[in-house]
Amino acid sequence: MSRKLPAVTGRQVIRALEREGWRVKRIKGSHHFMTHSDLRDAVPVPVHGSKTLGAGLLLNILKTAGISREKFLELLK
Repeated sequence: MSRKLPAVTGRQVIRALEREGWRVKRIKGSHHFMTHSDLRDAVPVPVHGSKTLGAGLLLNILKTAGISREKFLELLK
């Protein structure tokens, strides 16, 4: 069963992705481009201070990164 995703900032998403093995490859403006050692596609994560990411954008980031909602919730802890 899917649980509702919490409101998170770009910085929180980056920390969660780093726990899964992703690293910031480069930064252009407010977008941090994350890469993984297994050569997955780069995942851009916008960081706009304390603004939270929209639900659709967060789901798109997770889909591109290949991370399920449940795994993401574990990574946030």
